[in-house]
Amino acid sequence: MTKLLSEEQASGTARVVYDDIKKHFGMVPNLFKAMAAADPDWLAINWQREKTIMLEAGQLDRKTRELIAMTVSIVNHCEYCTLAHEAMAVRLRTSKEEINHAKQVIELFSSFNAIVNAYPGIPCDIKPIE
Repeated sequence: MTKLLSEEQASGTARVVYDDIKKHFGMVPNLFKAMAAADPDWLAINWQREKTIMLEAGQLDRKTRELIAMTVSIVNHCEYCTLAHEAMAVRLRTSKEEINHAKQVIELFSSFNAIVNAYPGIPCDIKPIE
């Protein structure tokens, strides 16, 4: 099993980052505890990336970002991340119907991707709007 750095054991960089994570999430997810156990500086870098991309204001609203994160996690077969991002989406008032619709879109395009990959060389004739 992967080693986790508990909150009680955290000191230095890990303690500072854990306190910031708790301020945003109310707890420290095990993903971050695993990073801290491996390398507290790596945890700090990834936590800053998380804050910049997922928590700070951006061109996409937070709910949309969580649904994208859930989608990537489903496609990459990461159950931990799928459950975490679905839970975050629910906390952001995403309805069960919206989550199910997102999962339908994921399934549809996963199957379309498989079809295209089964027929290599299909030229894409749809161009981006400029």
